[in-house]
Amino acid sequence: MEFRWLKQNSAAEAIVVFGGWAVGPEVFWHLDGPQDILFASGYGDLGADLPDLSGYEQVSLLAWSFGVAAYAHWQQGRPDPFRRKVAVNGSLKPVNRSAGIPPAVFRKTAETLSLESFQSFLTRVFGQPQTPEPLDVEARRSELMAVERRGDAPQTRFDRIWISSGDKIFPPANLQRAWAGQAVRLIDAPHAPFGQFATWEALLQ
Repeated sequence: MEFRWLKQNSAAEAIVVFGGWAVGPEVFWHLDGPQDILFASGYGDLGADLPDLSGYEQVSLLAWSFGVAAYAHWQQGRPDPFRRKVAVNGSLKPVNRSAGIPPAVFRKTAETLSLESFQSFLTRVFGQPQTPEPLDVEARRSELMAVERRGDAPQTRFDRIWISSGDKIFPPANLQRAWAGQAVRLIDAPHAPFGQFATWEALLQ
């Protein structure tokens, strides 16, 4: 795993984004706001530590897809710097028949991973075909296997959970079960719903 700054202008607030598997930060580029943005990716291991964020008045978390469970695993045993936490289309049980991606679907994705299947995956993520992307197949397969081996994440409180009704990666009904009784907001969108937001604050409020 690595952390890298997407925007760093000595703002009052920093947002740490735990992104999704094999999708880069480009999905967030259009979001506007004064906040500094730190992006986490690569969940084959979770050994990386945050840079020093003590100079910020507020630090917020946005976790998407596999980033939700990755964050919850990563946070264990570390000081929690986040004043507010938002989960988007992810589960603390990422590979789970009733509360995540069904194991059979997950394993098929990993076992049949190729440039062609990845393009189909991206179409499901965004709800429409995407420009072809390069892919290190073995590295990304290894990352999926690490997610499966890591298993369920520790219980973690989020202030807001977004669930897309058109999610073709995590079944929406499974996410509803995963977050039952919590502060869920439904949105008519695909797995990557960010195109429906103009600002970071709209996602985090």
